Amino acid sequence: MSKLRYRIAALSVGVERSSFRCGVEALDRYLLRQALQDQKRRISTCFVALDGDAPAGYYTLSAAALPLSELPVELGKRLPRYPLLPAVRLGRLAVDQRHRGLGLGAALLADALSRSLVADIAAYAMLVDAKDEAAAAFYRHHGFMPFTDRPLTLFLPLASVAGLAP
Repeated sequence: MSKLRYRIAALSVGVERSSFRCGVEALDRYLLRQALQDQKRRISTCFVALDGDAPAGYYTLSAAALPLSELPVELGKRLPRYPLLPAVRLGRLAVDQRHRGLGLGAALLADALSRSLVADIAAYAMLVDAKDEAAAAFYRHHGFMPFTDRPLTLFLPLASVAGLAP
């Protein structure tokens, strides 16, 4: 992240979000209209990569649960027999069109993983629901594994990145 010019921080009221355009209307609208409300309600936390005072990208984190029965057998057999395992959901990740191709998406993902690893509340994995195959390919490139019956829902055991996150 040291090569990038961005500062990543939790979204606050003073961040001017109206010019953010990632090319997906639902993601643009979420940042503009819903993200702060979700934070106030403790549904999710939104982190923004700021270029000056304007968001160049963002992601959201929230609590989740991962059914043990949906994990690959080789992973599941080494875990406690709890029906649900604690997880972190990466709910949204978007980069403004003016900041594409600079590695910001990967930097945001690394920041999300890093925050999840140092959180005081334990989580086994990070989950993500990719919006399409291109997004799923991005996550697979970064080590996420798809569920067999839901190829656009992917997970990454946090222990597997403990030494890789910044």
